Amino acid sequence: MKSGPFAFVRTTTFRLALVYSILFALFSAGLLAYLFQATVGEMRAESKARLEAEFRTLAAAWNTGGPTRLEQSVLERVLVDLRDFTYQFENARGETIIGDLPRMPLEPIEEVGVSREGVFEIERPGPEGGSVITPIQALVVRLGDGSILMVGIKMDERIRQVNRITRAVATAAPVGFLLALLGGFFSARYAAHRAETLTKTAQGVMSGDLSLRAPIGGSGDEFDRLAEQLNAMLARLETLMAATRHAGDSIAHDLRSPLSRLRNQLEARLRGPIDEVSARETLAETVEEVDRVLATFNAILRLSRVNAGAEGTLLPLDLTELCEELAELFEPACEDAGIAFSADIGKNLDFSGDRTLLAQAISNLLDNAVKYTPSGQSITFLAGRKDGRIEISVQDTGPGIPAADLERVKERFVRLDEARTHSGSGLGLALVDAVAELHSGEFTLTRGEQDIGLKATLSLSAKG
Repeated sequence: MKSGPFAFVRTTTFRLALVYSILFALFSAGLLAYLFQATVGEMRAESKARLEAEFRTLAAAWNTGGPTRLEQSVLERVLVDLRDFTYQFENARGETIIGDLPRMPLEPIEEVGVSREGVFEIERPGPEGGSVITPIQALVVRLGDGSILMVGIKMDERIRQVNRITRAVATAAPVGFLLALLGGFFSARYAAHRAETLTKTAQGVMSGDLSLRAPIGGSGDEFDRLAEQLNAMLARLETLMAATRHAGDSIAHDLRSPLSRLRNQLEARLRGPIDEVSARETLAETVEEVDRVLATFNAILRLSRVNAGAEGTLLPLDLTELCEELAELFEPACEDAGIAFSADIGKNLDFSGDRTLLAQAISNLLDNAVKYTPSGQSITFLAGRKDGRIEISVQDTGPGIPAADLERVKERFVRLDEARTHSGSGLGLALVDAVAELHSGEFTLTRGEQDIGLKATLSLSAKG
């Protein structure tokens, strides 16, 4: 995103905030319009209902007692000081019989008994001197004898209420819209700032600084969750890059020796006489060295495929049978090396996993134990259920591994100094760890009982 004080206006977050502001403003306008209609409309309806009720009452007086009864009813009302209604009753000649006004302000419909609605204004003395204009909403009708009756209701209080509500709506509407815009503005600015920090972190990482991490605000919002995931990804990436660099160095170190021996052997043979026997010996040694190199590359390839999830088919299998076969396979090797071997394999260890990869992983643990356990010591091979999981462990009484290196030796190509005297690629334990991860399990290395030897444990979910 381009920099600048108003660069955030080009961001998606600002556009979304602007849309939110417009929707909020429309909602506020609709709400205010509804409140206006609900209050002012209700007041109008109430006034009209009162006017019509009063008009019907006087009409009933006419119907029951004629002009005399109607005149009496109007007189009773006119004598009331505090009232909302205005009355005017005139005869057919236009002379006022009784009323509040000097003359009829509205012309009635010529048809008898049909009322007409209208609005007029009257001028009255004000409470503090001067005069006050009062609007009147009225109904006027021509009666059967030609006389005219008008009933009106004052609208000054209603108009004051309407004006008050109108002013409130006129004030609240722009304030609400302004607040919506300000809320959208600051929300967009905040979101754009958080997004910009993530962008700068990504740019820094792309420039080669893998130690950069996205800042976490501590609010726990989606930006914090995104930053946490990004940081976890960067930490994983930094670890993988470090492992890659270490792997490159280890590959160069581990392959240099067999390739150097191979070259020296070939060069030595070329300097002397070559007969059929020496040629065969040279070729046999060359094949052996090449096999070691190929074995290393094959181990690298397989480990990469396992880590990528491209290898491994999870099918139901019996781990009891698999472990018993491996115990029978390694027991003779231990006898040849003068190592006491014992196995305790539990029954009915049903599991869903890749038999080939699990066999390779367990074989790596047993092979390491045989390789690094001195003659006269012992190896214990256990497999069973524990705390709802299947645990397969290989424990020896050899020199073990320093506590500081227990996690490091599970990385690719990590070989301790004392291991350099033995053949190997440094990938065996890394493969075991990858197989455990593939099966949603856990691979741990711990010091043996009383800090003697090493215990390697492969813990797998009993459900597979």
